[in-house]
Amino acid sequence: MDKLILKKWLKSGVVDRQQLMATTAGTPQGGIISPALANWTLNGLESGLMAHLSAKFGKTKAGRLKVGVVRYADDFVVTGASKELLEDEIRPWIEGFLAVRGLRLSVAKSKIVHIDDGFDFLGWNFRKYSGKLLIKPSKKNVKTFYAKLSKTISENVGARQENLIRLLNPMLRGWAQYHSPVVAKEAFSAMESLLFWRLRRWAARRHPMKSSDWIRHRYWRPIELRSQVFAADVVTKEGSKGVLEMYSLPGTAIVRHTKIKGEYHPYDLQWEMYGETLRQERMLKNMQYRREWARLYLDQRGLCAMCGYEMDMETGWHDHHIEYRLAGGSDALENRVLLHPNCHAQVHSQKLEVVKPVPV
Repeated sequence: MDKLILKKWLKSGVVDRQQLMATTAGTPQGGIISPALANWTLNGLESGLMAHLSAKFGKTKAGRLKVGVVRYADDFVVTGASKELLEDEIRPWIEGFLAVRGLRLSVAKSKIVHIDDGFDFLGWNFRKYSGKLLIKPSKKNVKTFYAKLSKTISENVGARQENLIRLLNPMLRGWAQYHSPVVAKEAFSAMESLLFWRLRRWAARRHPMKSSDWIRHRYWRPIELRSQVFAADVVTKEGSKGVLEMYSLPGTAIVRHTKIKGEYHPYDLQWEMYGETLRQERMLKNMQYRREWARLYLDQRGLCAMCGYEMDMETGWHDHHIEYRLAGGSDALENRVLLHPNCHAQVHSQKLEVVKPVPV
């Protein structure tokens, strides 16, 4: 990499509470540059390890060793067919790879385990149960999150119920969405139960002279199919009355992760359409994105911007950037049109130009 740019980054300073503080070495904890530098430093770990194994054992035998590398910034997992392979062959190679870059494996965090015993990675526990791999929220992650919720509730004993709900809902929603691709229903239900009793203690502390039934009717109510929902009456911006309820963890839908092709390169023009499709699938749950789709659909009168024929739920449609995002195109509606999936494929394969339809 460009070491001059790296040096400037490391010495550019840190802004904290609107104050610029000088930095002479290292990176700020949690800063954006830290994982970026880790990615650059560890690039080549997987390809180098595979090349080493292929050279030593032959390509065919190396493929049967079941070696795989999964990396996220400076955390990574290496799989192998046997403990001996990991201890005697792979670990020494990785230590040598890191030593060249001035790094070393963490003794406390690095361990070799059998998949039937499981291991934690990025807040999840990976383990095989009777030969079936299940990925669940790790016990440590669940415990840490509950401690965070408990601390927030303890620090807001005197807060209004609706304000407490507004504090907790983003935390609950973010945690649930992070774990939504894995086997998390049991963890969601357990956390919901823990949170219920923690809020009961919060309410009892506010009303020490009131009965348990009075407290339950004061702060919990039935909403639709749920019998006890922590909710409060609120007044909306329009002046009408509404109900603000606690985010339901068990109500979070489990949506399995869609595997991204390993050769996908976000800065390669030939992968532009694939990247657009990934972005579209990821944004489908976003209400703002749906409104943008509706606006584009109405502006185009429901017609494909390429062929001019009607689009509907049966034909489907794709969100296309007129000026590719790779080339600096923005996500503004002026730079986007809706196309039939087949028309979208033709635009990219034949490098056709699409013109933004003029709304009538």
